[in-house]
Amino acid sequence: MECVCAEFEVREAVSGDVPAIRSLTERYVAEGRLVVKPPVAYYESLPDFLVAATPGGELIGCGAIHVMWRDLGELRTVATAPGWQGRGVGHQLVDALIARARHLGLGRLFCLTFEVAFFSAHGFAPIEGIPVTPAVYEELLRSHDDGVAEFLDLARVKPNTLGNTRMLLQL
Repeated sequence: MECVCAEFEVREAVSGDVPAIRSLTERYVAEGRLVVKPPVAYYESLPDFLVAATPGGELIGCGAIHVMWRDLGELRTVATAPGWQGRGVGHQLVDALIARARHLGLGRLFCLTFEVAFFSAHGFAPIEGIPVTPAVYEELLRSHDDGVAEFLDLARVKPNTLGNTRMLLQL
């Protein structure tokens, strides 16, 4: 999955990208816009990530797709370097992540965000309740992933979700 633009390319992340991904996300973690994760979590989820990089190799954006269920995934950890905001990096990443979700056979993408207008521009809409069957809900309760808990709107992750909007995209 690669998208080459004039100023940057979107590509699959490699293990050497993890320190730069963590650096990109630190600001958003400090602002309470992303959840803090230990370094091992980034390495464990590396196959989920796409990155945006300049021709010189500087990472200027990242994002991931986490598969939650047969037809459901979460778009997560979308971050753009401050000097690159407003230049299409985030939009290119999200478009590439949506294409990846379709390739994986997902029918819906969830995100938890403060950036409602940005994600609305990609077709995401706010949701209320839990848009899965009771049987799937019971299965998802077995997950230890905080993103799944946020999707399920569980009380244990309420500090992570305050002020965020739960959104869903039908693919």
